[in-house]
Amino acid sequence: MSQQHPQIGIILANLGTPDAPEASAVKRYLGEFLSDKRVVEIPSIIWQPILRGIILQTRPKKSAAAYKTVWTENGSPLLHITQLQADALKQALADNDTSIAIEVAMRYGNPSIESALDKLLEQGVQRIMLLPLYPQYSATTTASTFDDLARILMKRRNIPEIQMIRSYYDYPGYIKALADSVREHQAKHGAPDKLLISFHGIPQRNADLGDPYPQECKVTSELLVKELGLNDDQWLQTFQSRFGKAKWLTPYTDQTLKQWGKEGVEHVQVICPGFSADCLETLEEIDGENREYFIESGGKEYSYIPALNSRPDHIEALKEIILSRV
Repeated sequence: MSQQHPQIGIILANLGTPDAPEASAVKRYLGEFLSDKRVVEIPSIIWQPILRGIILQTRPKKSAAAYKTVWTENGSPLLHITQLQADALKQALADNDTSIAIEVAMRYGNPSIESALDKLLEQGVQRIMLLPLYPQYSATTTASTFDDLARILMKRRNIPEIQMIRSYYDYPGYIKALADSVREHQAKHGAPDKLLISFHGIPQRNADLGDPYPQECKVTSELLVKELGLNDDQWLQTFQSRFGKAKWLTPYTDQTLKQWGKEGVEHVQVICPGFSADCLETLEEIDGENREYFIESGGKEYSYIPALNSRPDHIEALKEIILSRV
């Protein structure tokens, strides 16, 4: 292999985003996302009529309105931040002996995993490292991302060497970056009565069938509060973003905030360690909708601690994770 070619190509993957905060774009995005059998484990013969006949006829307009509240001049926050992360990683890795190329991909929407793979292969890369930016593994996210890459490779005759980073929920650099983000936030806003550690939920049935996601979330939370030196009554782990009528992982974030407001908890800060980049679920749901739940229930002060995004300590942690597998 020519030395001018990168030795390793990294696909930096996140969940996805619609191309625009418009109902038609959101409909395309949701159609792809909610048709993934890793995400909705209902037989297609039952689910697709519900999805096509009801959900995709009603939800896109509402979701588009929510996306408009977080959309920026740079477009989708998730895509823009992921690109910033990729750019920062390229710079951080530039001084290492190993030549590494990086491309951004979204599991749903654009840029696709296939487009990222093609760009890397065009550079002469023969070894691909897939890094899904989900610190905690779940079949609904990490495995689905791997599924998509495998599906793409099934169509290729000459495939590269593939390596996937499964999760990094307990990686020391990641935990320290989370803790430092909390310390910096509290240096500006004071210490809260409660720190709420909120993760995206999954159906309880998924966990019962063996998805290790809740266990990995628990370890992340415990390591974070240990690093911060918090007592048990100073924090709680919850789950957000449930969908449908089935039971999801509990306790629920929104219900917890409503209850705390009623019980006289005055000051709450919320961190979402499962999100590597700020997106609709953090900016609109946590920093907007759930803030209202808490304040309207009697709470006084509420703030959201931003995702790690392209913080230097987060980029350093990702760099270390990559280099440990080179």
